[in-house]
Amino acid sequence: MSSATASTRTLVIALLANLGIAASKFVAAAITGSSALLTEGVHSVVDSTNQLLLMWGRRQAKKPPDVYHPFGYGRELYFWSFVVAVLVFALGAGVSIYEGIIHIANPEPAISPLVGYIVLLVAFLLEGWSTVEAFQEFRTAKGRAGWFEAIRESKDPPAFIVLLENGAAMAGIIAAALGLFLAQLTHNPFWDGAASIVIGLILGLTAFLLAFESKGLLIGEAADPEVVNELCRLVCAQKGVVAAGEVRTVHSSPDQITAMISVDFDDAITAADVEHIVCTIEEEAMKHWPQVRRLYIRPRKGSLLRDTWDGGAC
Repeated sequence: MSSATASTRTLVIALLANLGIAASKFVAAAITGSSALLTEGVHSVVDSTNQLLLMWGRRQAKKPPDVYHPFGYGRELYFWSFVVAVLVFALGAGVSIYEGIIHIANPEPAISPLVGYIVLLVAFLLEGWSTVEAFQEFRTAKGRAGWFEAIRESKDPPAFIVLLENGAAMAGIIAAALGLFLAQLTHNPFWDGAASIVIGLILGLTAFLLAFESKGLLIGEAADPEVVNELCRLVCAQKGVVAAGEVRTVHSSPDQITAMISVDFDDAITAADVEHIVCTIEEEAMKHWPQVRRLYIRPRKGSLLRDTWDGGAC
């Protein structure tokens, strides 16, 4: 699977769409008195903030290494992605459920439902525009992998965050429209408050998925198994290498991988030969996989190799 990444264009489109949607929802909520529209407005504000945080995280992740952070700032992207998940849960889901409960406890009939429907339609179209952009980009990047597999294996949180957020937003708009319709049909504002709670539950589930995936990346996830196997093949292809043992890789950001490989060298070669082999491996690895920013070779006797590469001895 190719690396699924979200372009800056997709993030900007999502930001502009959410800002427009938030403004329209708040105006409509003020006119209609709809709880679901108010919570949907809060949801759109949270989404807008999230796009800004993701863009900031991506910018910070590109900072070069320094004496205090010798491996760079790549994990900034994963940190801010986790913050986004927390915001979706606390401000999105939390406020939506709270507002729904308040509206059920103190019901107020909605005014001018037609305005609410018009705004929801506009919001659905704008959100759909953003969703289509994110969907097409992620579908191209994921290759032949399934959708859930691509999300699970993606090393670039903005790619799946934008997609999941937009999906949750569209589901929330449908829930808000249904709640407004039932409240109008039954003359019972309970349904409007219930729609807010449903929106909160949708956001809560989305936040859990985002937090789960972002946490794994923040802790440290290995590179794609295909990259690991190709690195082993590269090592074993060198004359003077007897076997390749354990391979440890970790993503610091979507395009920054640190790799460590235990290698058993032929005892008959000289230290100069070992140095030449190591340099060759590093040059070839960085030429074929630019994302492998650091590659460390650890000489080990064959009997001390903890694990043997799946491909067997060289």
